Amino acid sequence: MAKTYGFGIIGAGMIGEFHAKAIAGLERGKLVAVYDLKAERAEQFGKKTGCRHYGDLDKFLSDKELDIVTIGTPSGVHMEPAVSAAEHGKHVICEKPLDVTLERIDRMIEAHAKAGTQLGGVFNSRFEPVNQALKQLVQQGRLGQITYAGGYVPWWRSQQYFDEGGWKGTRKFDGGGALMNQGAHTVDLLQWLVGQKVRQVTAFAATLAHKIEVEDVVSAALEFENGAIGTLFASTAMFPGLPSRVELGGTGGTVVSESTTLKTLKLAEEKPEDEELRKRFGGEAAASGSTDPKAISAVNHQRNFQAFMDALDARRVPEVDGQEARKAVQIILAVYESARLGRPVKL
Repeated sequence: MAKTYGFGIIGAGMIGEFHAKAIAGLERGKLVAVYDLKAERAEQFGKKTGCRHYGDLDKFLSDKELDIVTIGTPSGVHMEPAVSAAEHGKHVICEKPLDVTLERIDRMIEAHAKAGTQLGGVFNSRFEPVNQALKQLVQQGRLGQITYAGGYVPWWRSQQYFDEGGWKGTRKFDGGGALMNQGAHTVDLLQWLVGQKVRQVTAFAATLAHKIEVEDVVSAALEFENGAIGTLFASTAMFPGLPSRVELGGTGGTVVSESTTLKTLKLAEEKPEDEELRKRFGGEAAASGSTDPKAISAVNHQRNFQAFMDALDARRVPEVDGQEARKAVQIILAVYESARLGRPVKL
């Protein structure tokens, strides 16, 4: 009989609530405990979700029913609990970004390698069915040689959003602005779909509409190892906020997706199943975080968590392991460096 995994959540905020919803939808997952630095918040969360609550991290990680810990704290403090979890023999699924520097991420990866536990990242956009379909088209060679890839995140966030909590929009805890926070999923999606490493980036970034330490608009040109050219754009300064968008073009076809939908599918060699894809993924994009950060479904988090459990069952490395989740942060940090220096930066 397949194992049922005991889950614990670190961080009793909005992201923790998403994690709880995702865990509740798992057939072989059970939320057993929550930890928060603020014990009273952990208590409220525990009462709401029916799990044990802790204000002490060591006691939380010593809970014998815990198998997997999810981390939903501010981005710049992911490393410490992730390393502690490894030292307690717990597997970890960490929200994007894994952390805000490559040095801190590498310490997380090393800690889990040493402990023999698995470290996974949350890049739930990979598990959106339309993106799975796009990945399959690329792998089948239906787009021919990929020549262009574009990722766009034209979102909106109010000043109130940044003022709440005291960490959003700060360099120390958020690690960056529109690209590191809101755009990280699209960065990951782009490099995953293309299946090639980014060779170098040239970028511009600015803070135009908010009183924050980091950018609220950023644009970058990318060069992939196969010679393909890419574009990244992310903003939290475009009212009212539009769905994120991905474009892939090649010698055999072009596809365009928006959030959960397929907007364009043009292929040089059509197959009967192509029209089925258009019908299945047509229509208007489902609610996303383009305007409201809470307007995000927990379904893809659930799929992300399920894939992690499946990997544990099979005793293999998760699809989105620490090394895989590191890639998006490496690209984002290169974009920031290019914008700061005013020149191309090689990865």
